[in-house]
Amino acid sequence: MGRGSRKAAVVGVALSDCGRVDDATPYALHAQAARRALADAGLDRAVVDGFASAGLGTLAPVEVAEYLGLRPTWVDSTSVGGATWEVMAAHAADAIAAGHANAVLLVYGSTARADIRAGRRTGTLSFGARGPLQFEAPYGHTLIAKYAMAARRHMIGYGTTIEQLAQVAVQARANAALNPEAMFRDPITVDDVLSGPMVADPFTKLHCCLRSDGGAAVLLAAEEYVRDCRTAPVRILGTGEHVSHAAMSEWPDFTVSPAAVSGRLAFQRAGVTPADVDFAEIYDAFTYMTLVTLEDLGFCAKGEGGAFVEEGRLLVRGGELPVNTDGGGLSAQHPGMRGLFLLVEAVRQLRGEAGERQVRTRDGGLPRLSVASGTGGWFCSSGTVVLARD
Repeated sequence: MGRGSRKAAVVGVALSDCGRVDDATPYALHAQAARRALADAGLDRAVVDGFASAGLGTLAPVEVAEYLGLRPTWVDSTSVGGATWEVMAAHAADAIAAGHANAVLLVYGSTARADIRAGRRTGTLSFGARGPLQFEAPYGHTLIAKYAMAARRHMIGYGTTIEQLAQVAVQARANAALNPEAMFRDPITVDDVLSGPMVADPFTKLHCCLRSDGGAAVLLAAEEYVRDCRTAPVRILGTGEHVSHAAMSEWPDFTVSPAAVSGRLAFQRAGVTPADVDFAEIYDAFTYMTLVTLEDLGFCAKGEGGAFVEEGRLLVRGGELPVNTDGGGLSAQHPGMRGLFLLVEAVRQLRGEAGERQVRTRDGGLPRLSVASGTGGWFCSSGTVVLARD
């Protein structure tokens, strides 16, 4: 088998305890998710020679690997916010294809909610005030304010309405209602979204993701390991990554996210089109992220995202393109850099393990093709992964 010819598959996925977890450390959530992913695959941790981690510790992959009892010979600590894990999955697949690793474990854990509750941290107002950010932070350019400005630009430029944005939250909650692991499951209406407390105009509370605790893990392996796994493999067909800006003044168009590039690359490399996709997992820290990412991935034309989402297309039950089938960051869980959760949910759906929220094709069969697209910072980075069931 020639160098660079090996295919990579996701063979194990898992979540740690999620939602309200007051009695665990972030390291413990990493370990719990990692153990569960290895058990899901049916592989021993001794086969893991690649490791990817970000967001915890001074030397993230070193400290977390040590805690897990791993001594990897391939590591990745790429940190680009919510897009981190799709980018890491791309790097891991490349490493496996090149023969640099045989089995790569991606793992994340955070007690973002518990830390605030216990007074160990406060809500993030700004990422910092050094470098390019020094020219924005003094003027109140918080993370949410940047997303809010981008949403308002789309509304002004394309006539997108606040009711259409609210539909994203309403449909995410409807999907979460089918997920026993979701943090919030009670139905909401457009009026509920619009009448909530204002956070950053035009976003009220329900336009924004929740804050939870939780962790996730994904195990990728070379094709020769697949026969030893207890699960059906999910292939990584194509990936793309892109970074666009750090300062808002350097963002050419607030209505175009970096997914416009990462998605195009991922679909080209996979040899498929958006029309082939059965469902999508999209980073949704705010409702606008879902809408604009759908446009930029090519599921609808630029400026038509509002009309696209208002017809119930995102619903698991009866939706033309089910999106964020677990309820997403708006309703299921959001412990920080949530991109790894997108991959877990995509794999579970493709394997037919999603229970009541299982996506079905028009003929009643299991879905074959999915896309997971993570976004980092304030639309600063994007990673897109196309996955397929054999």
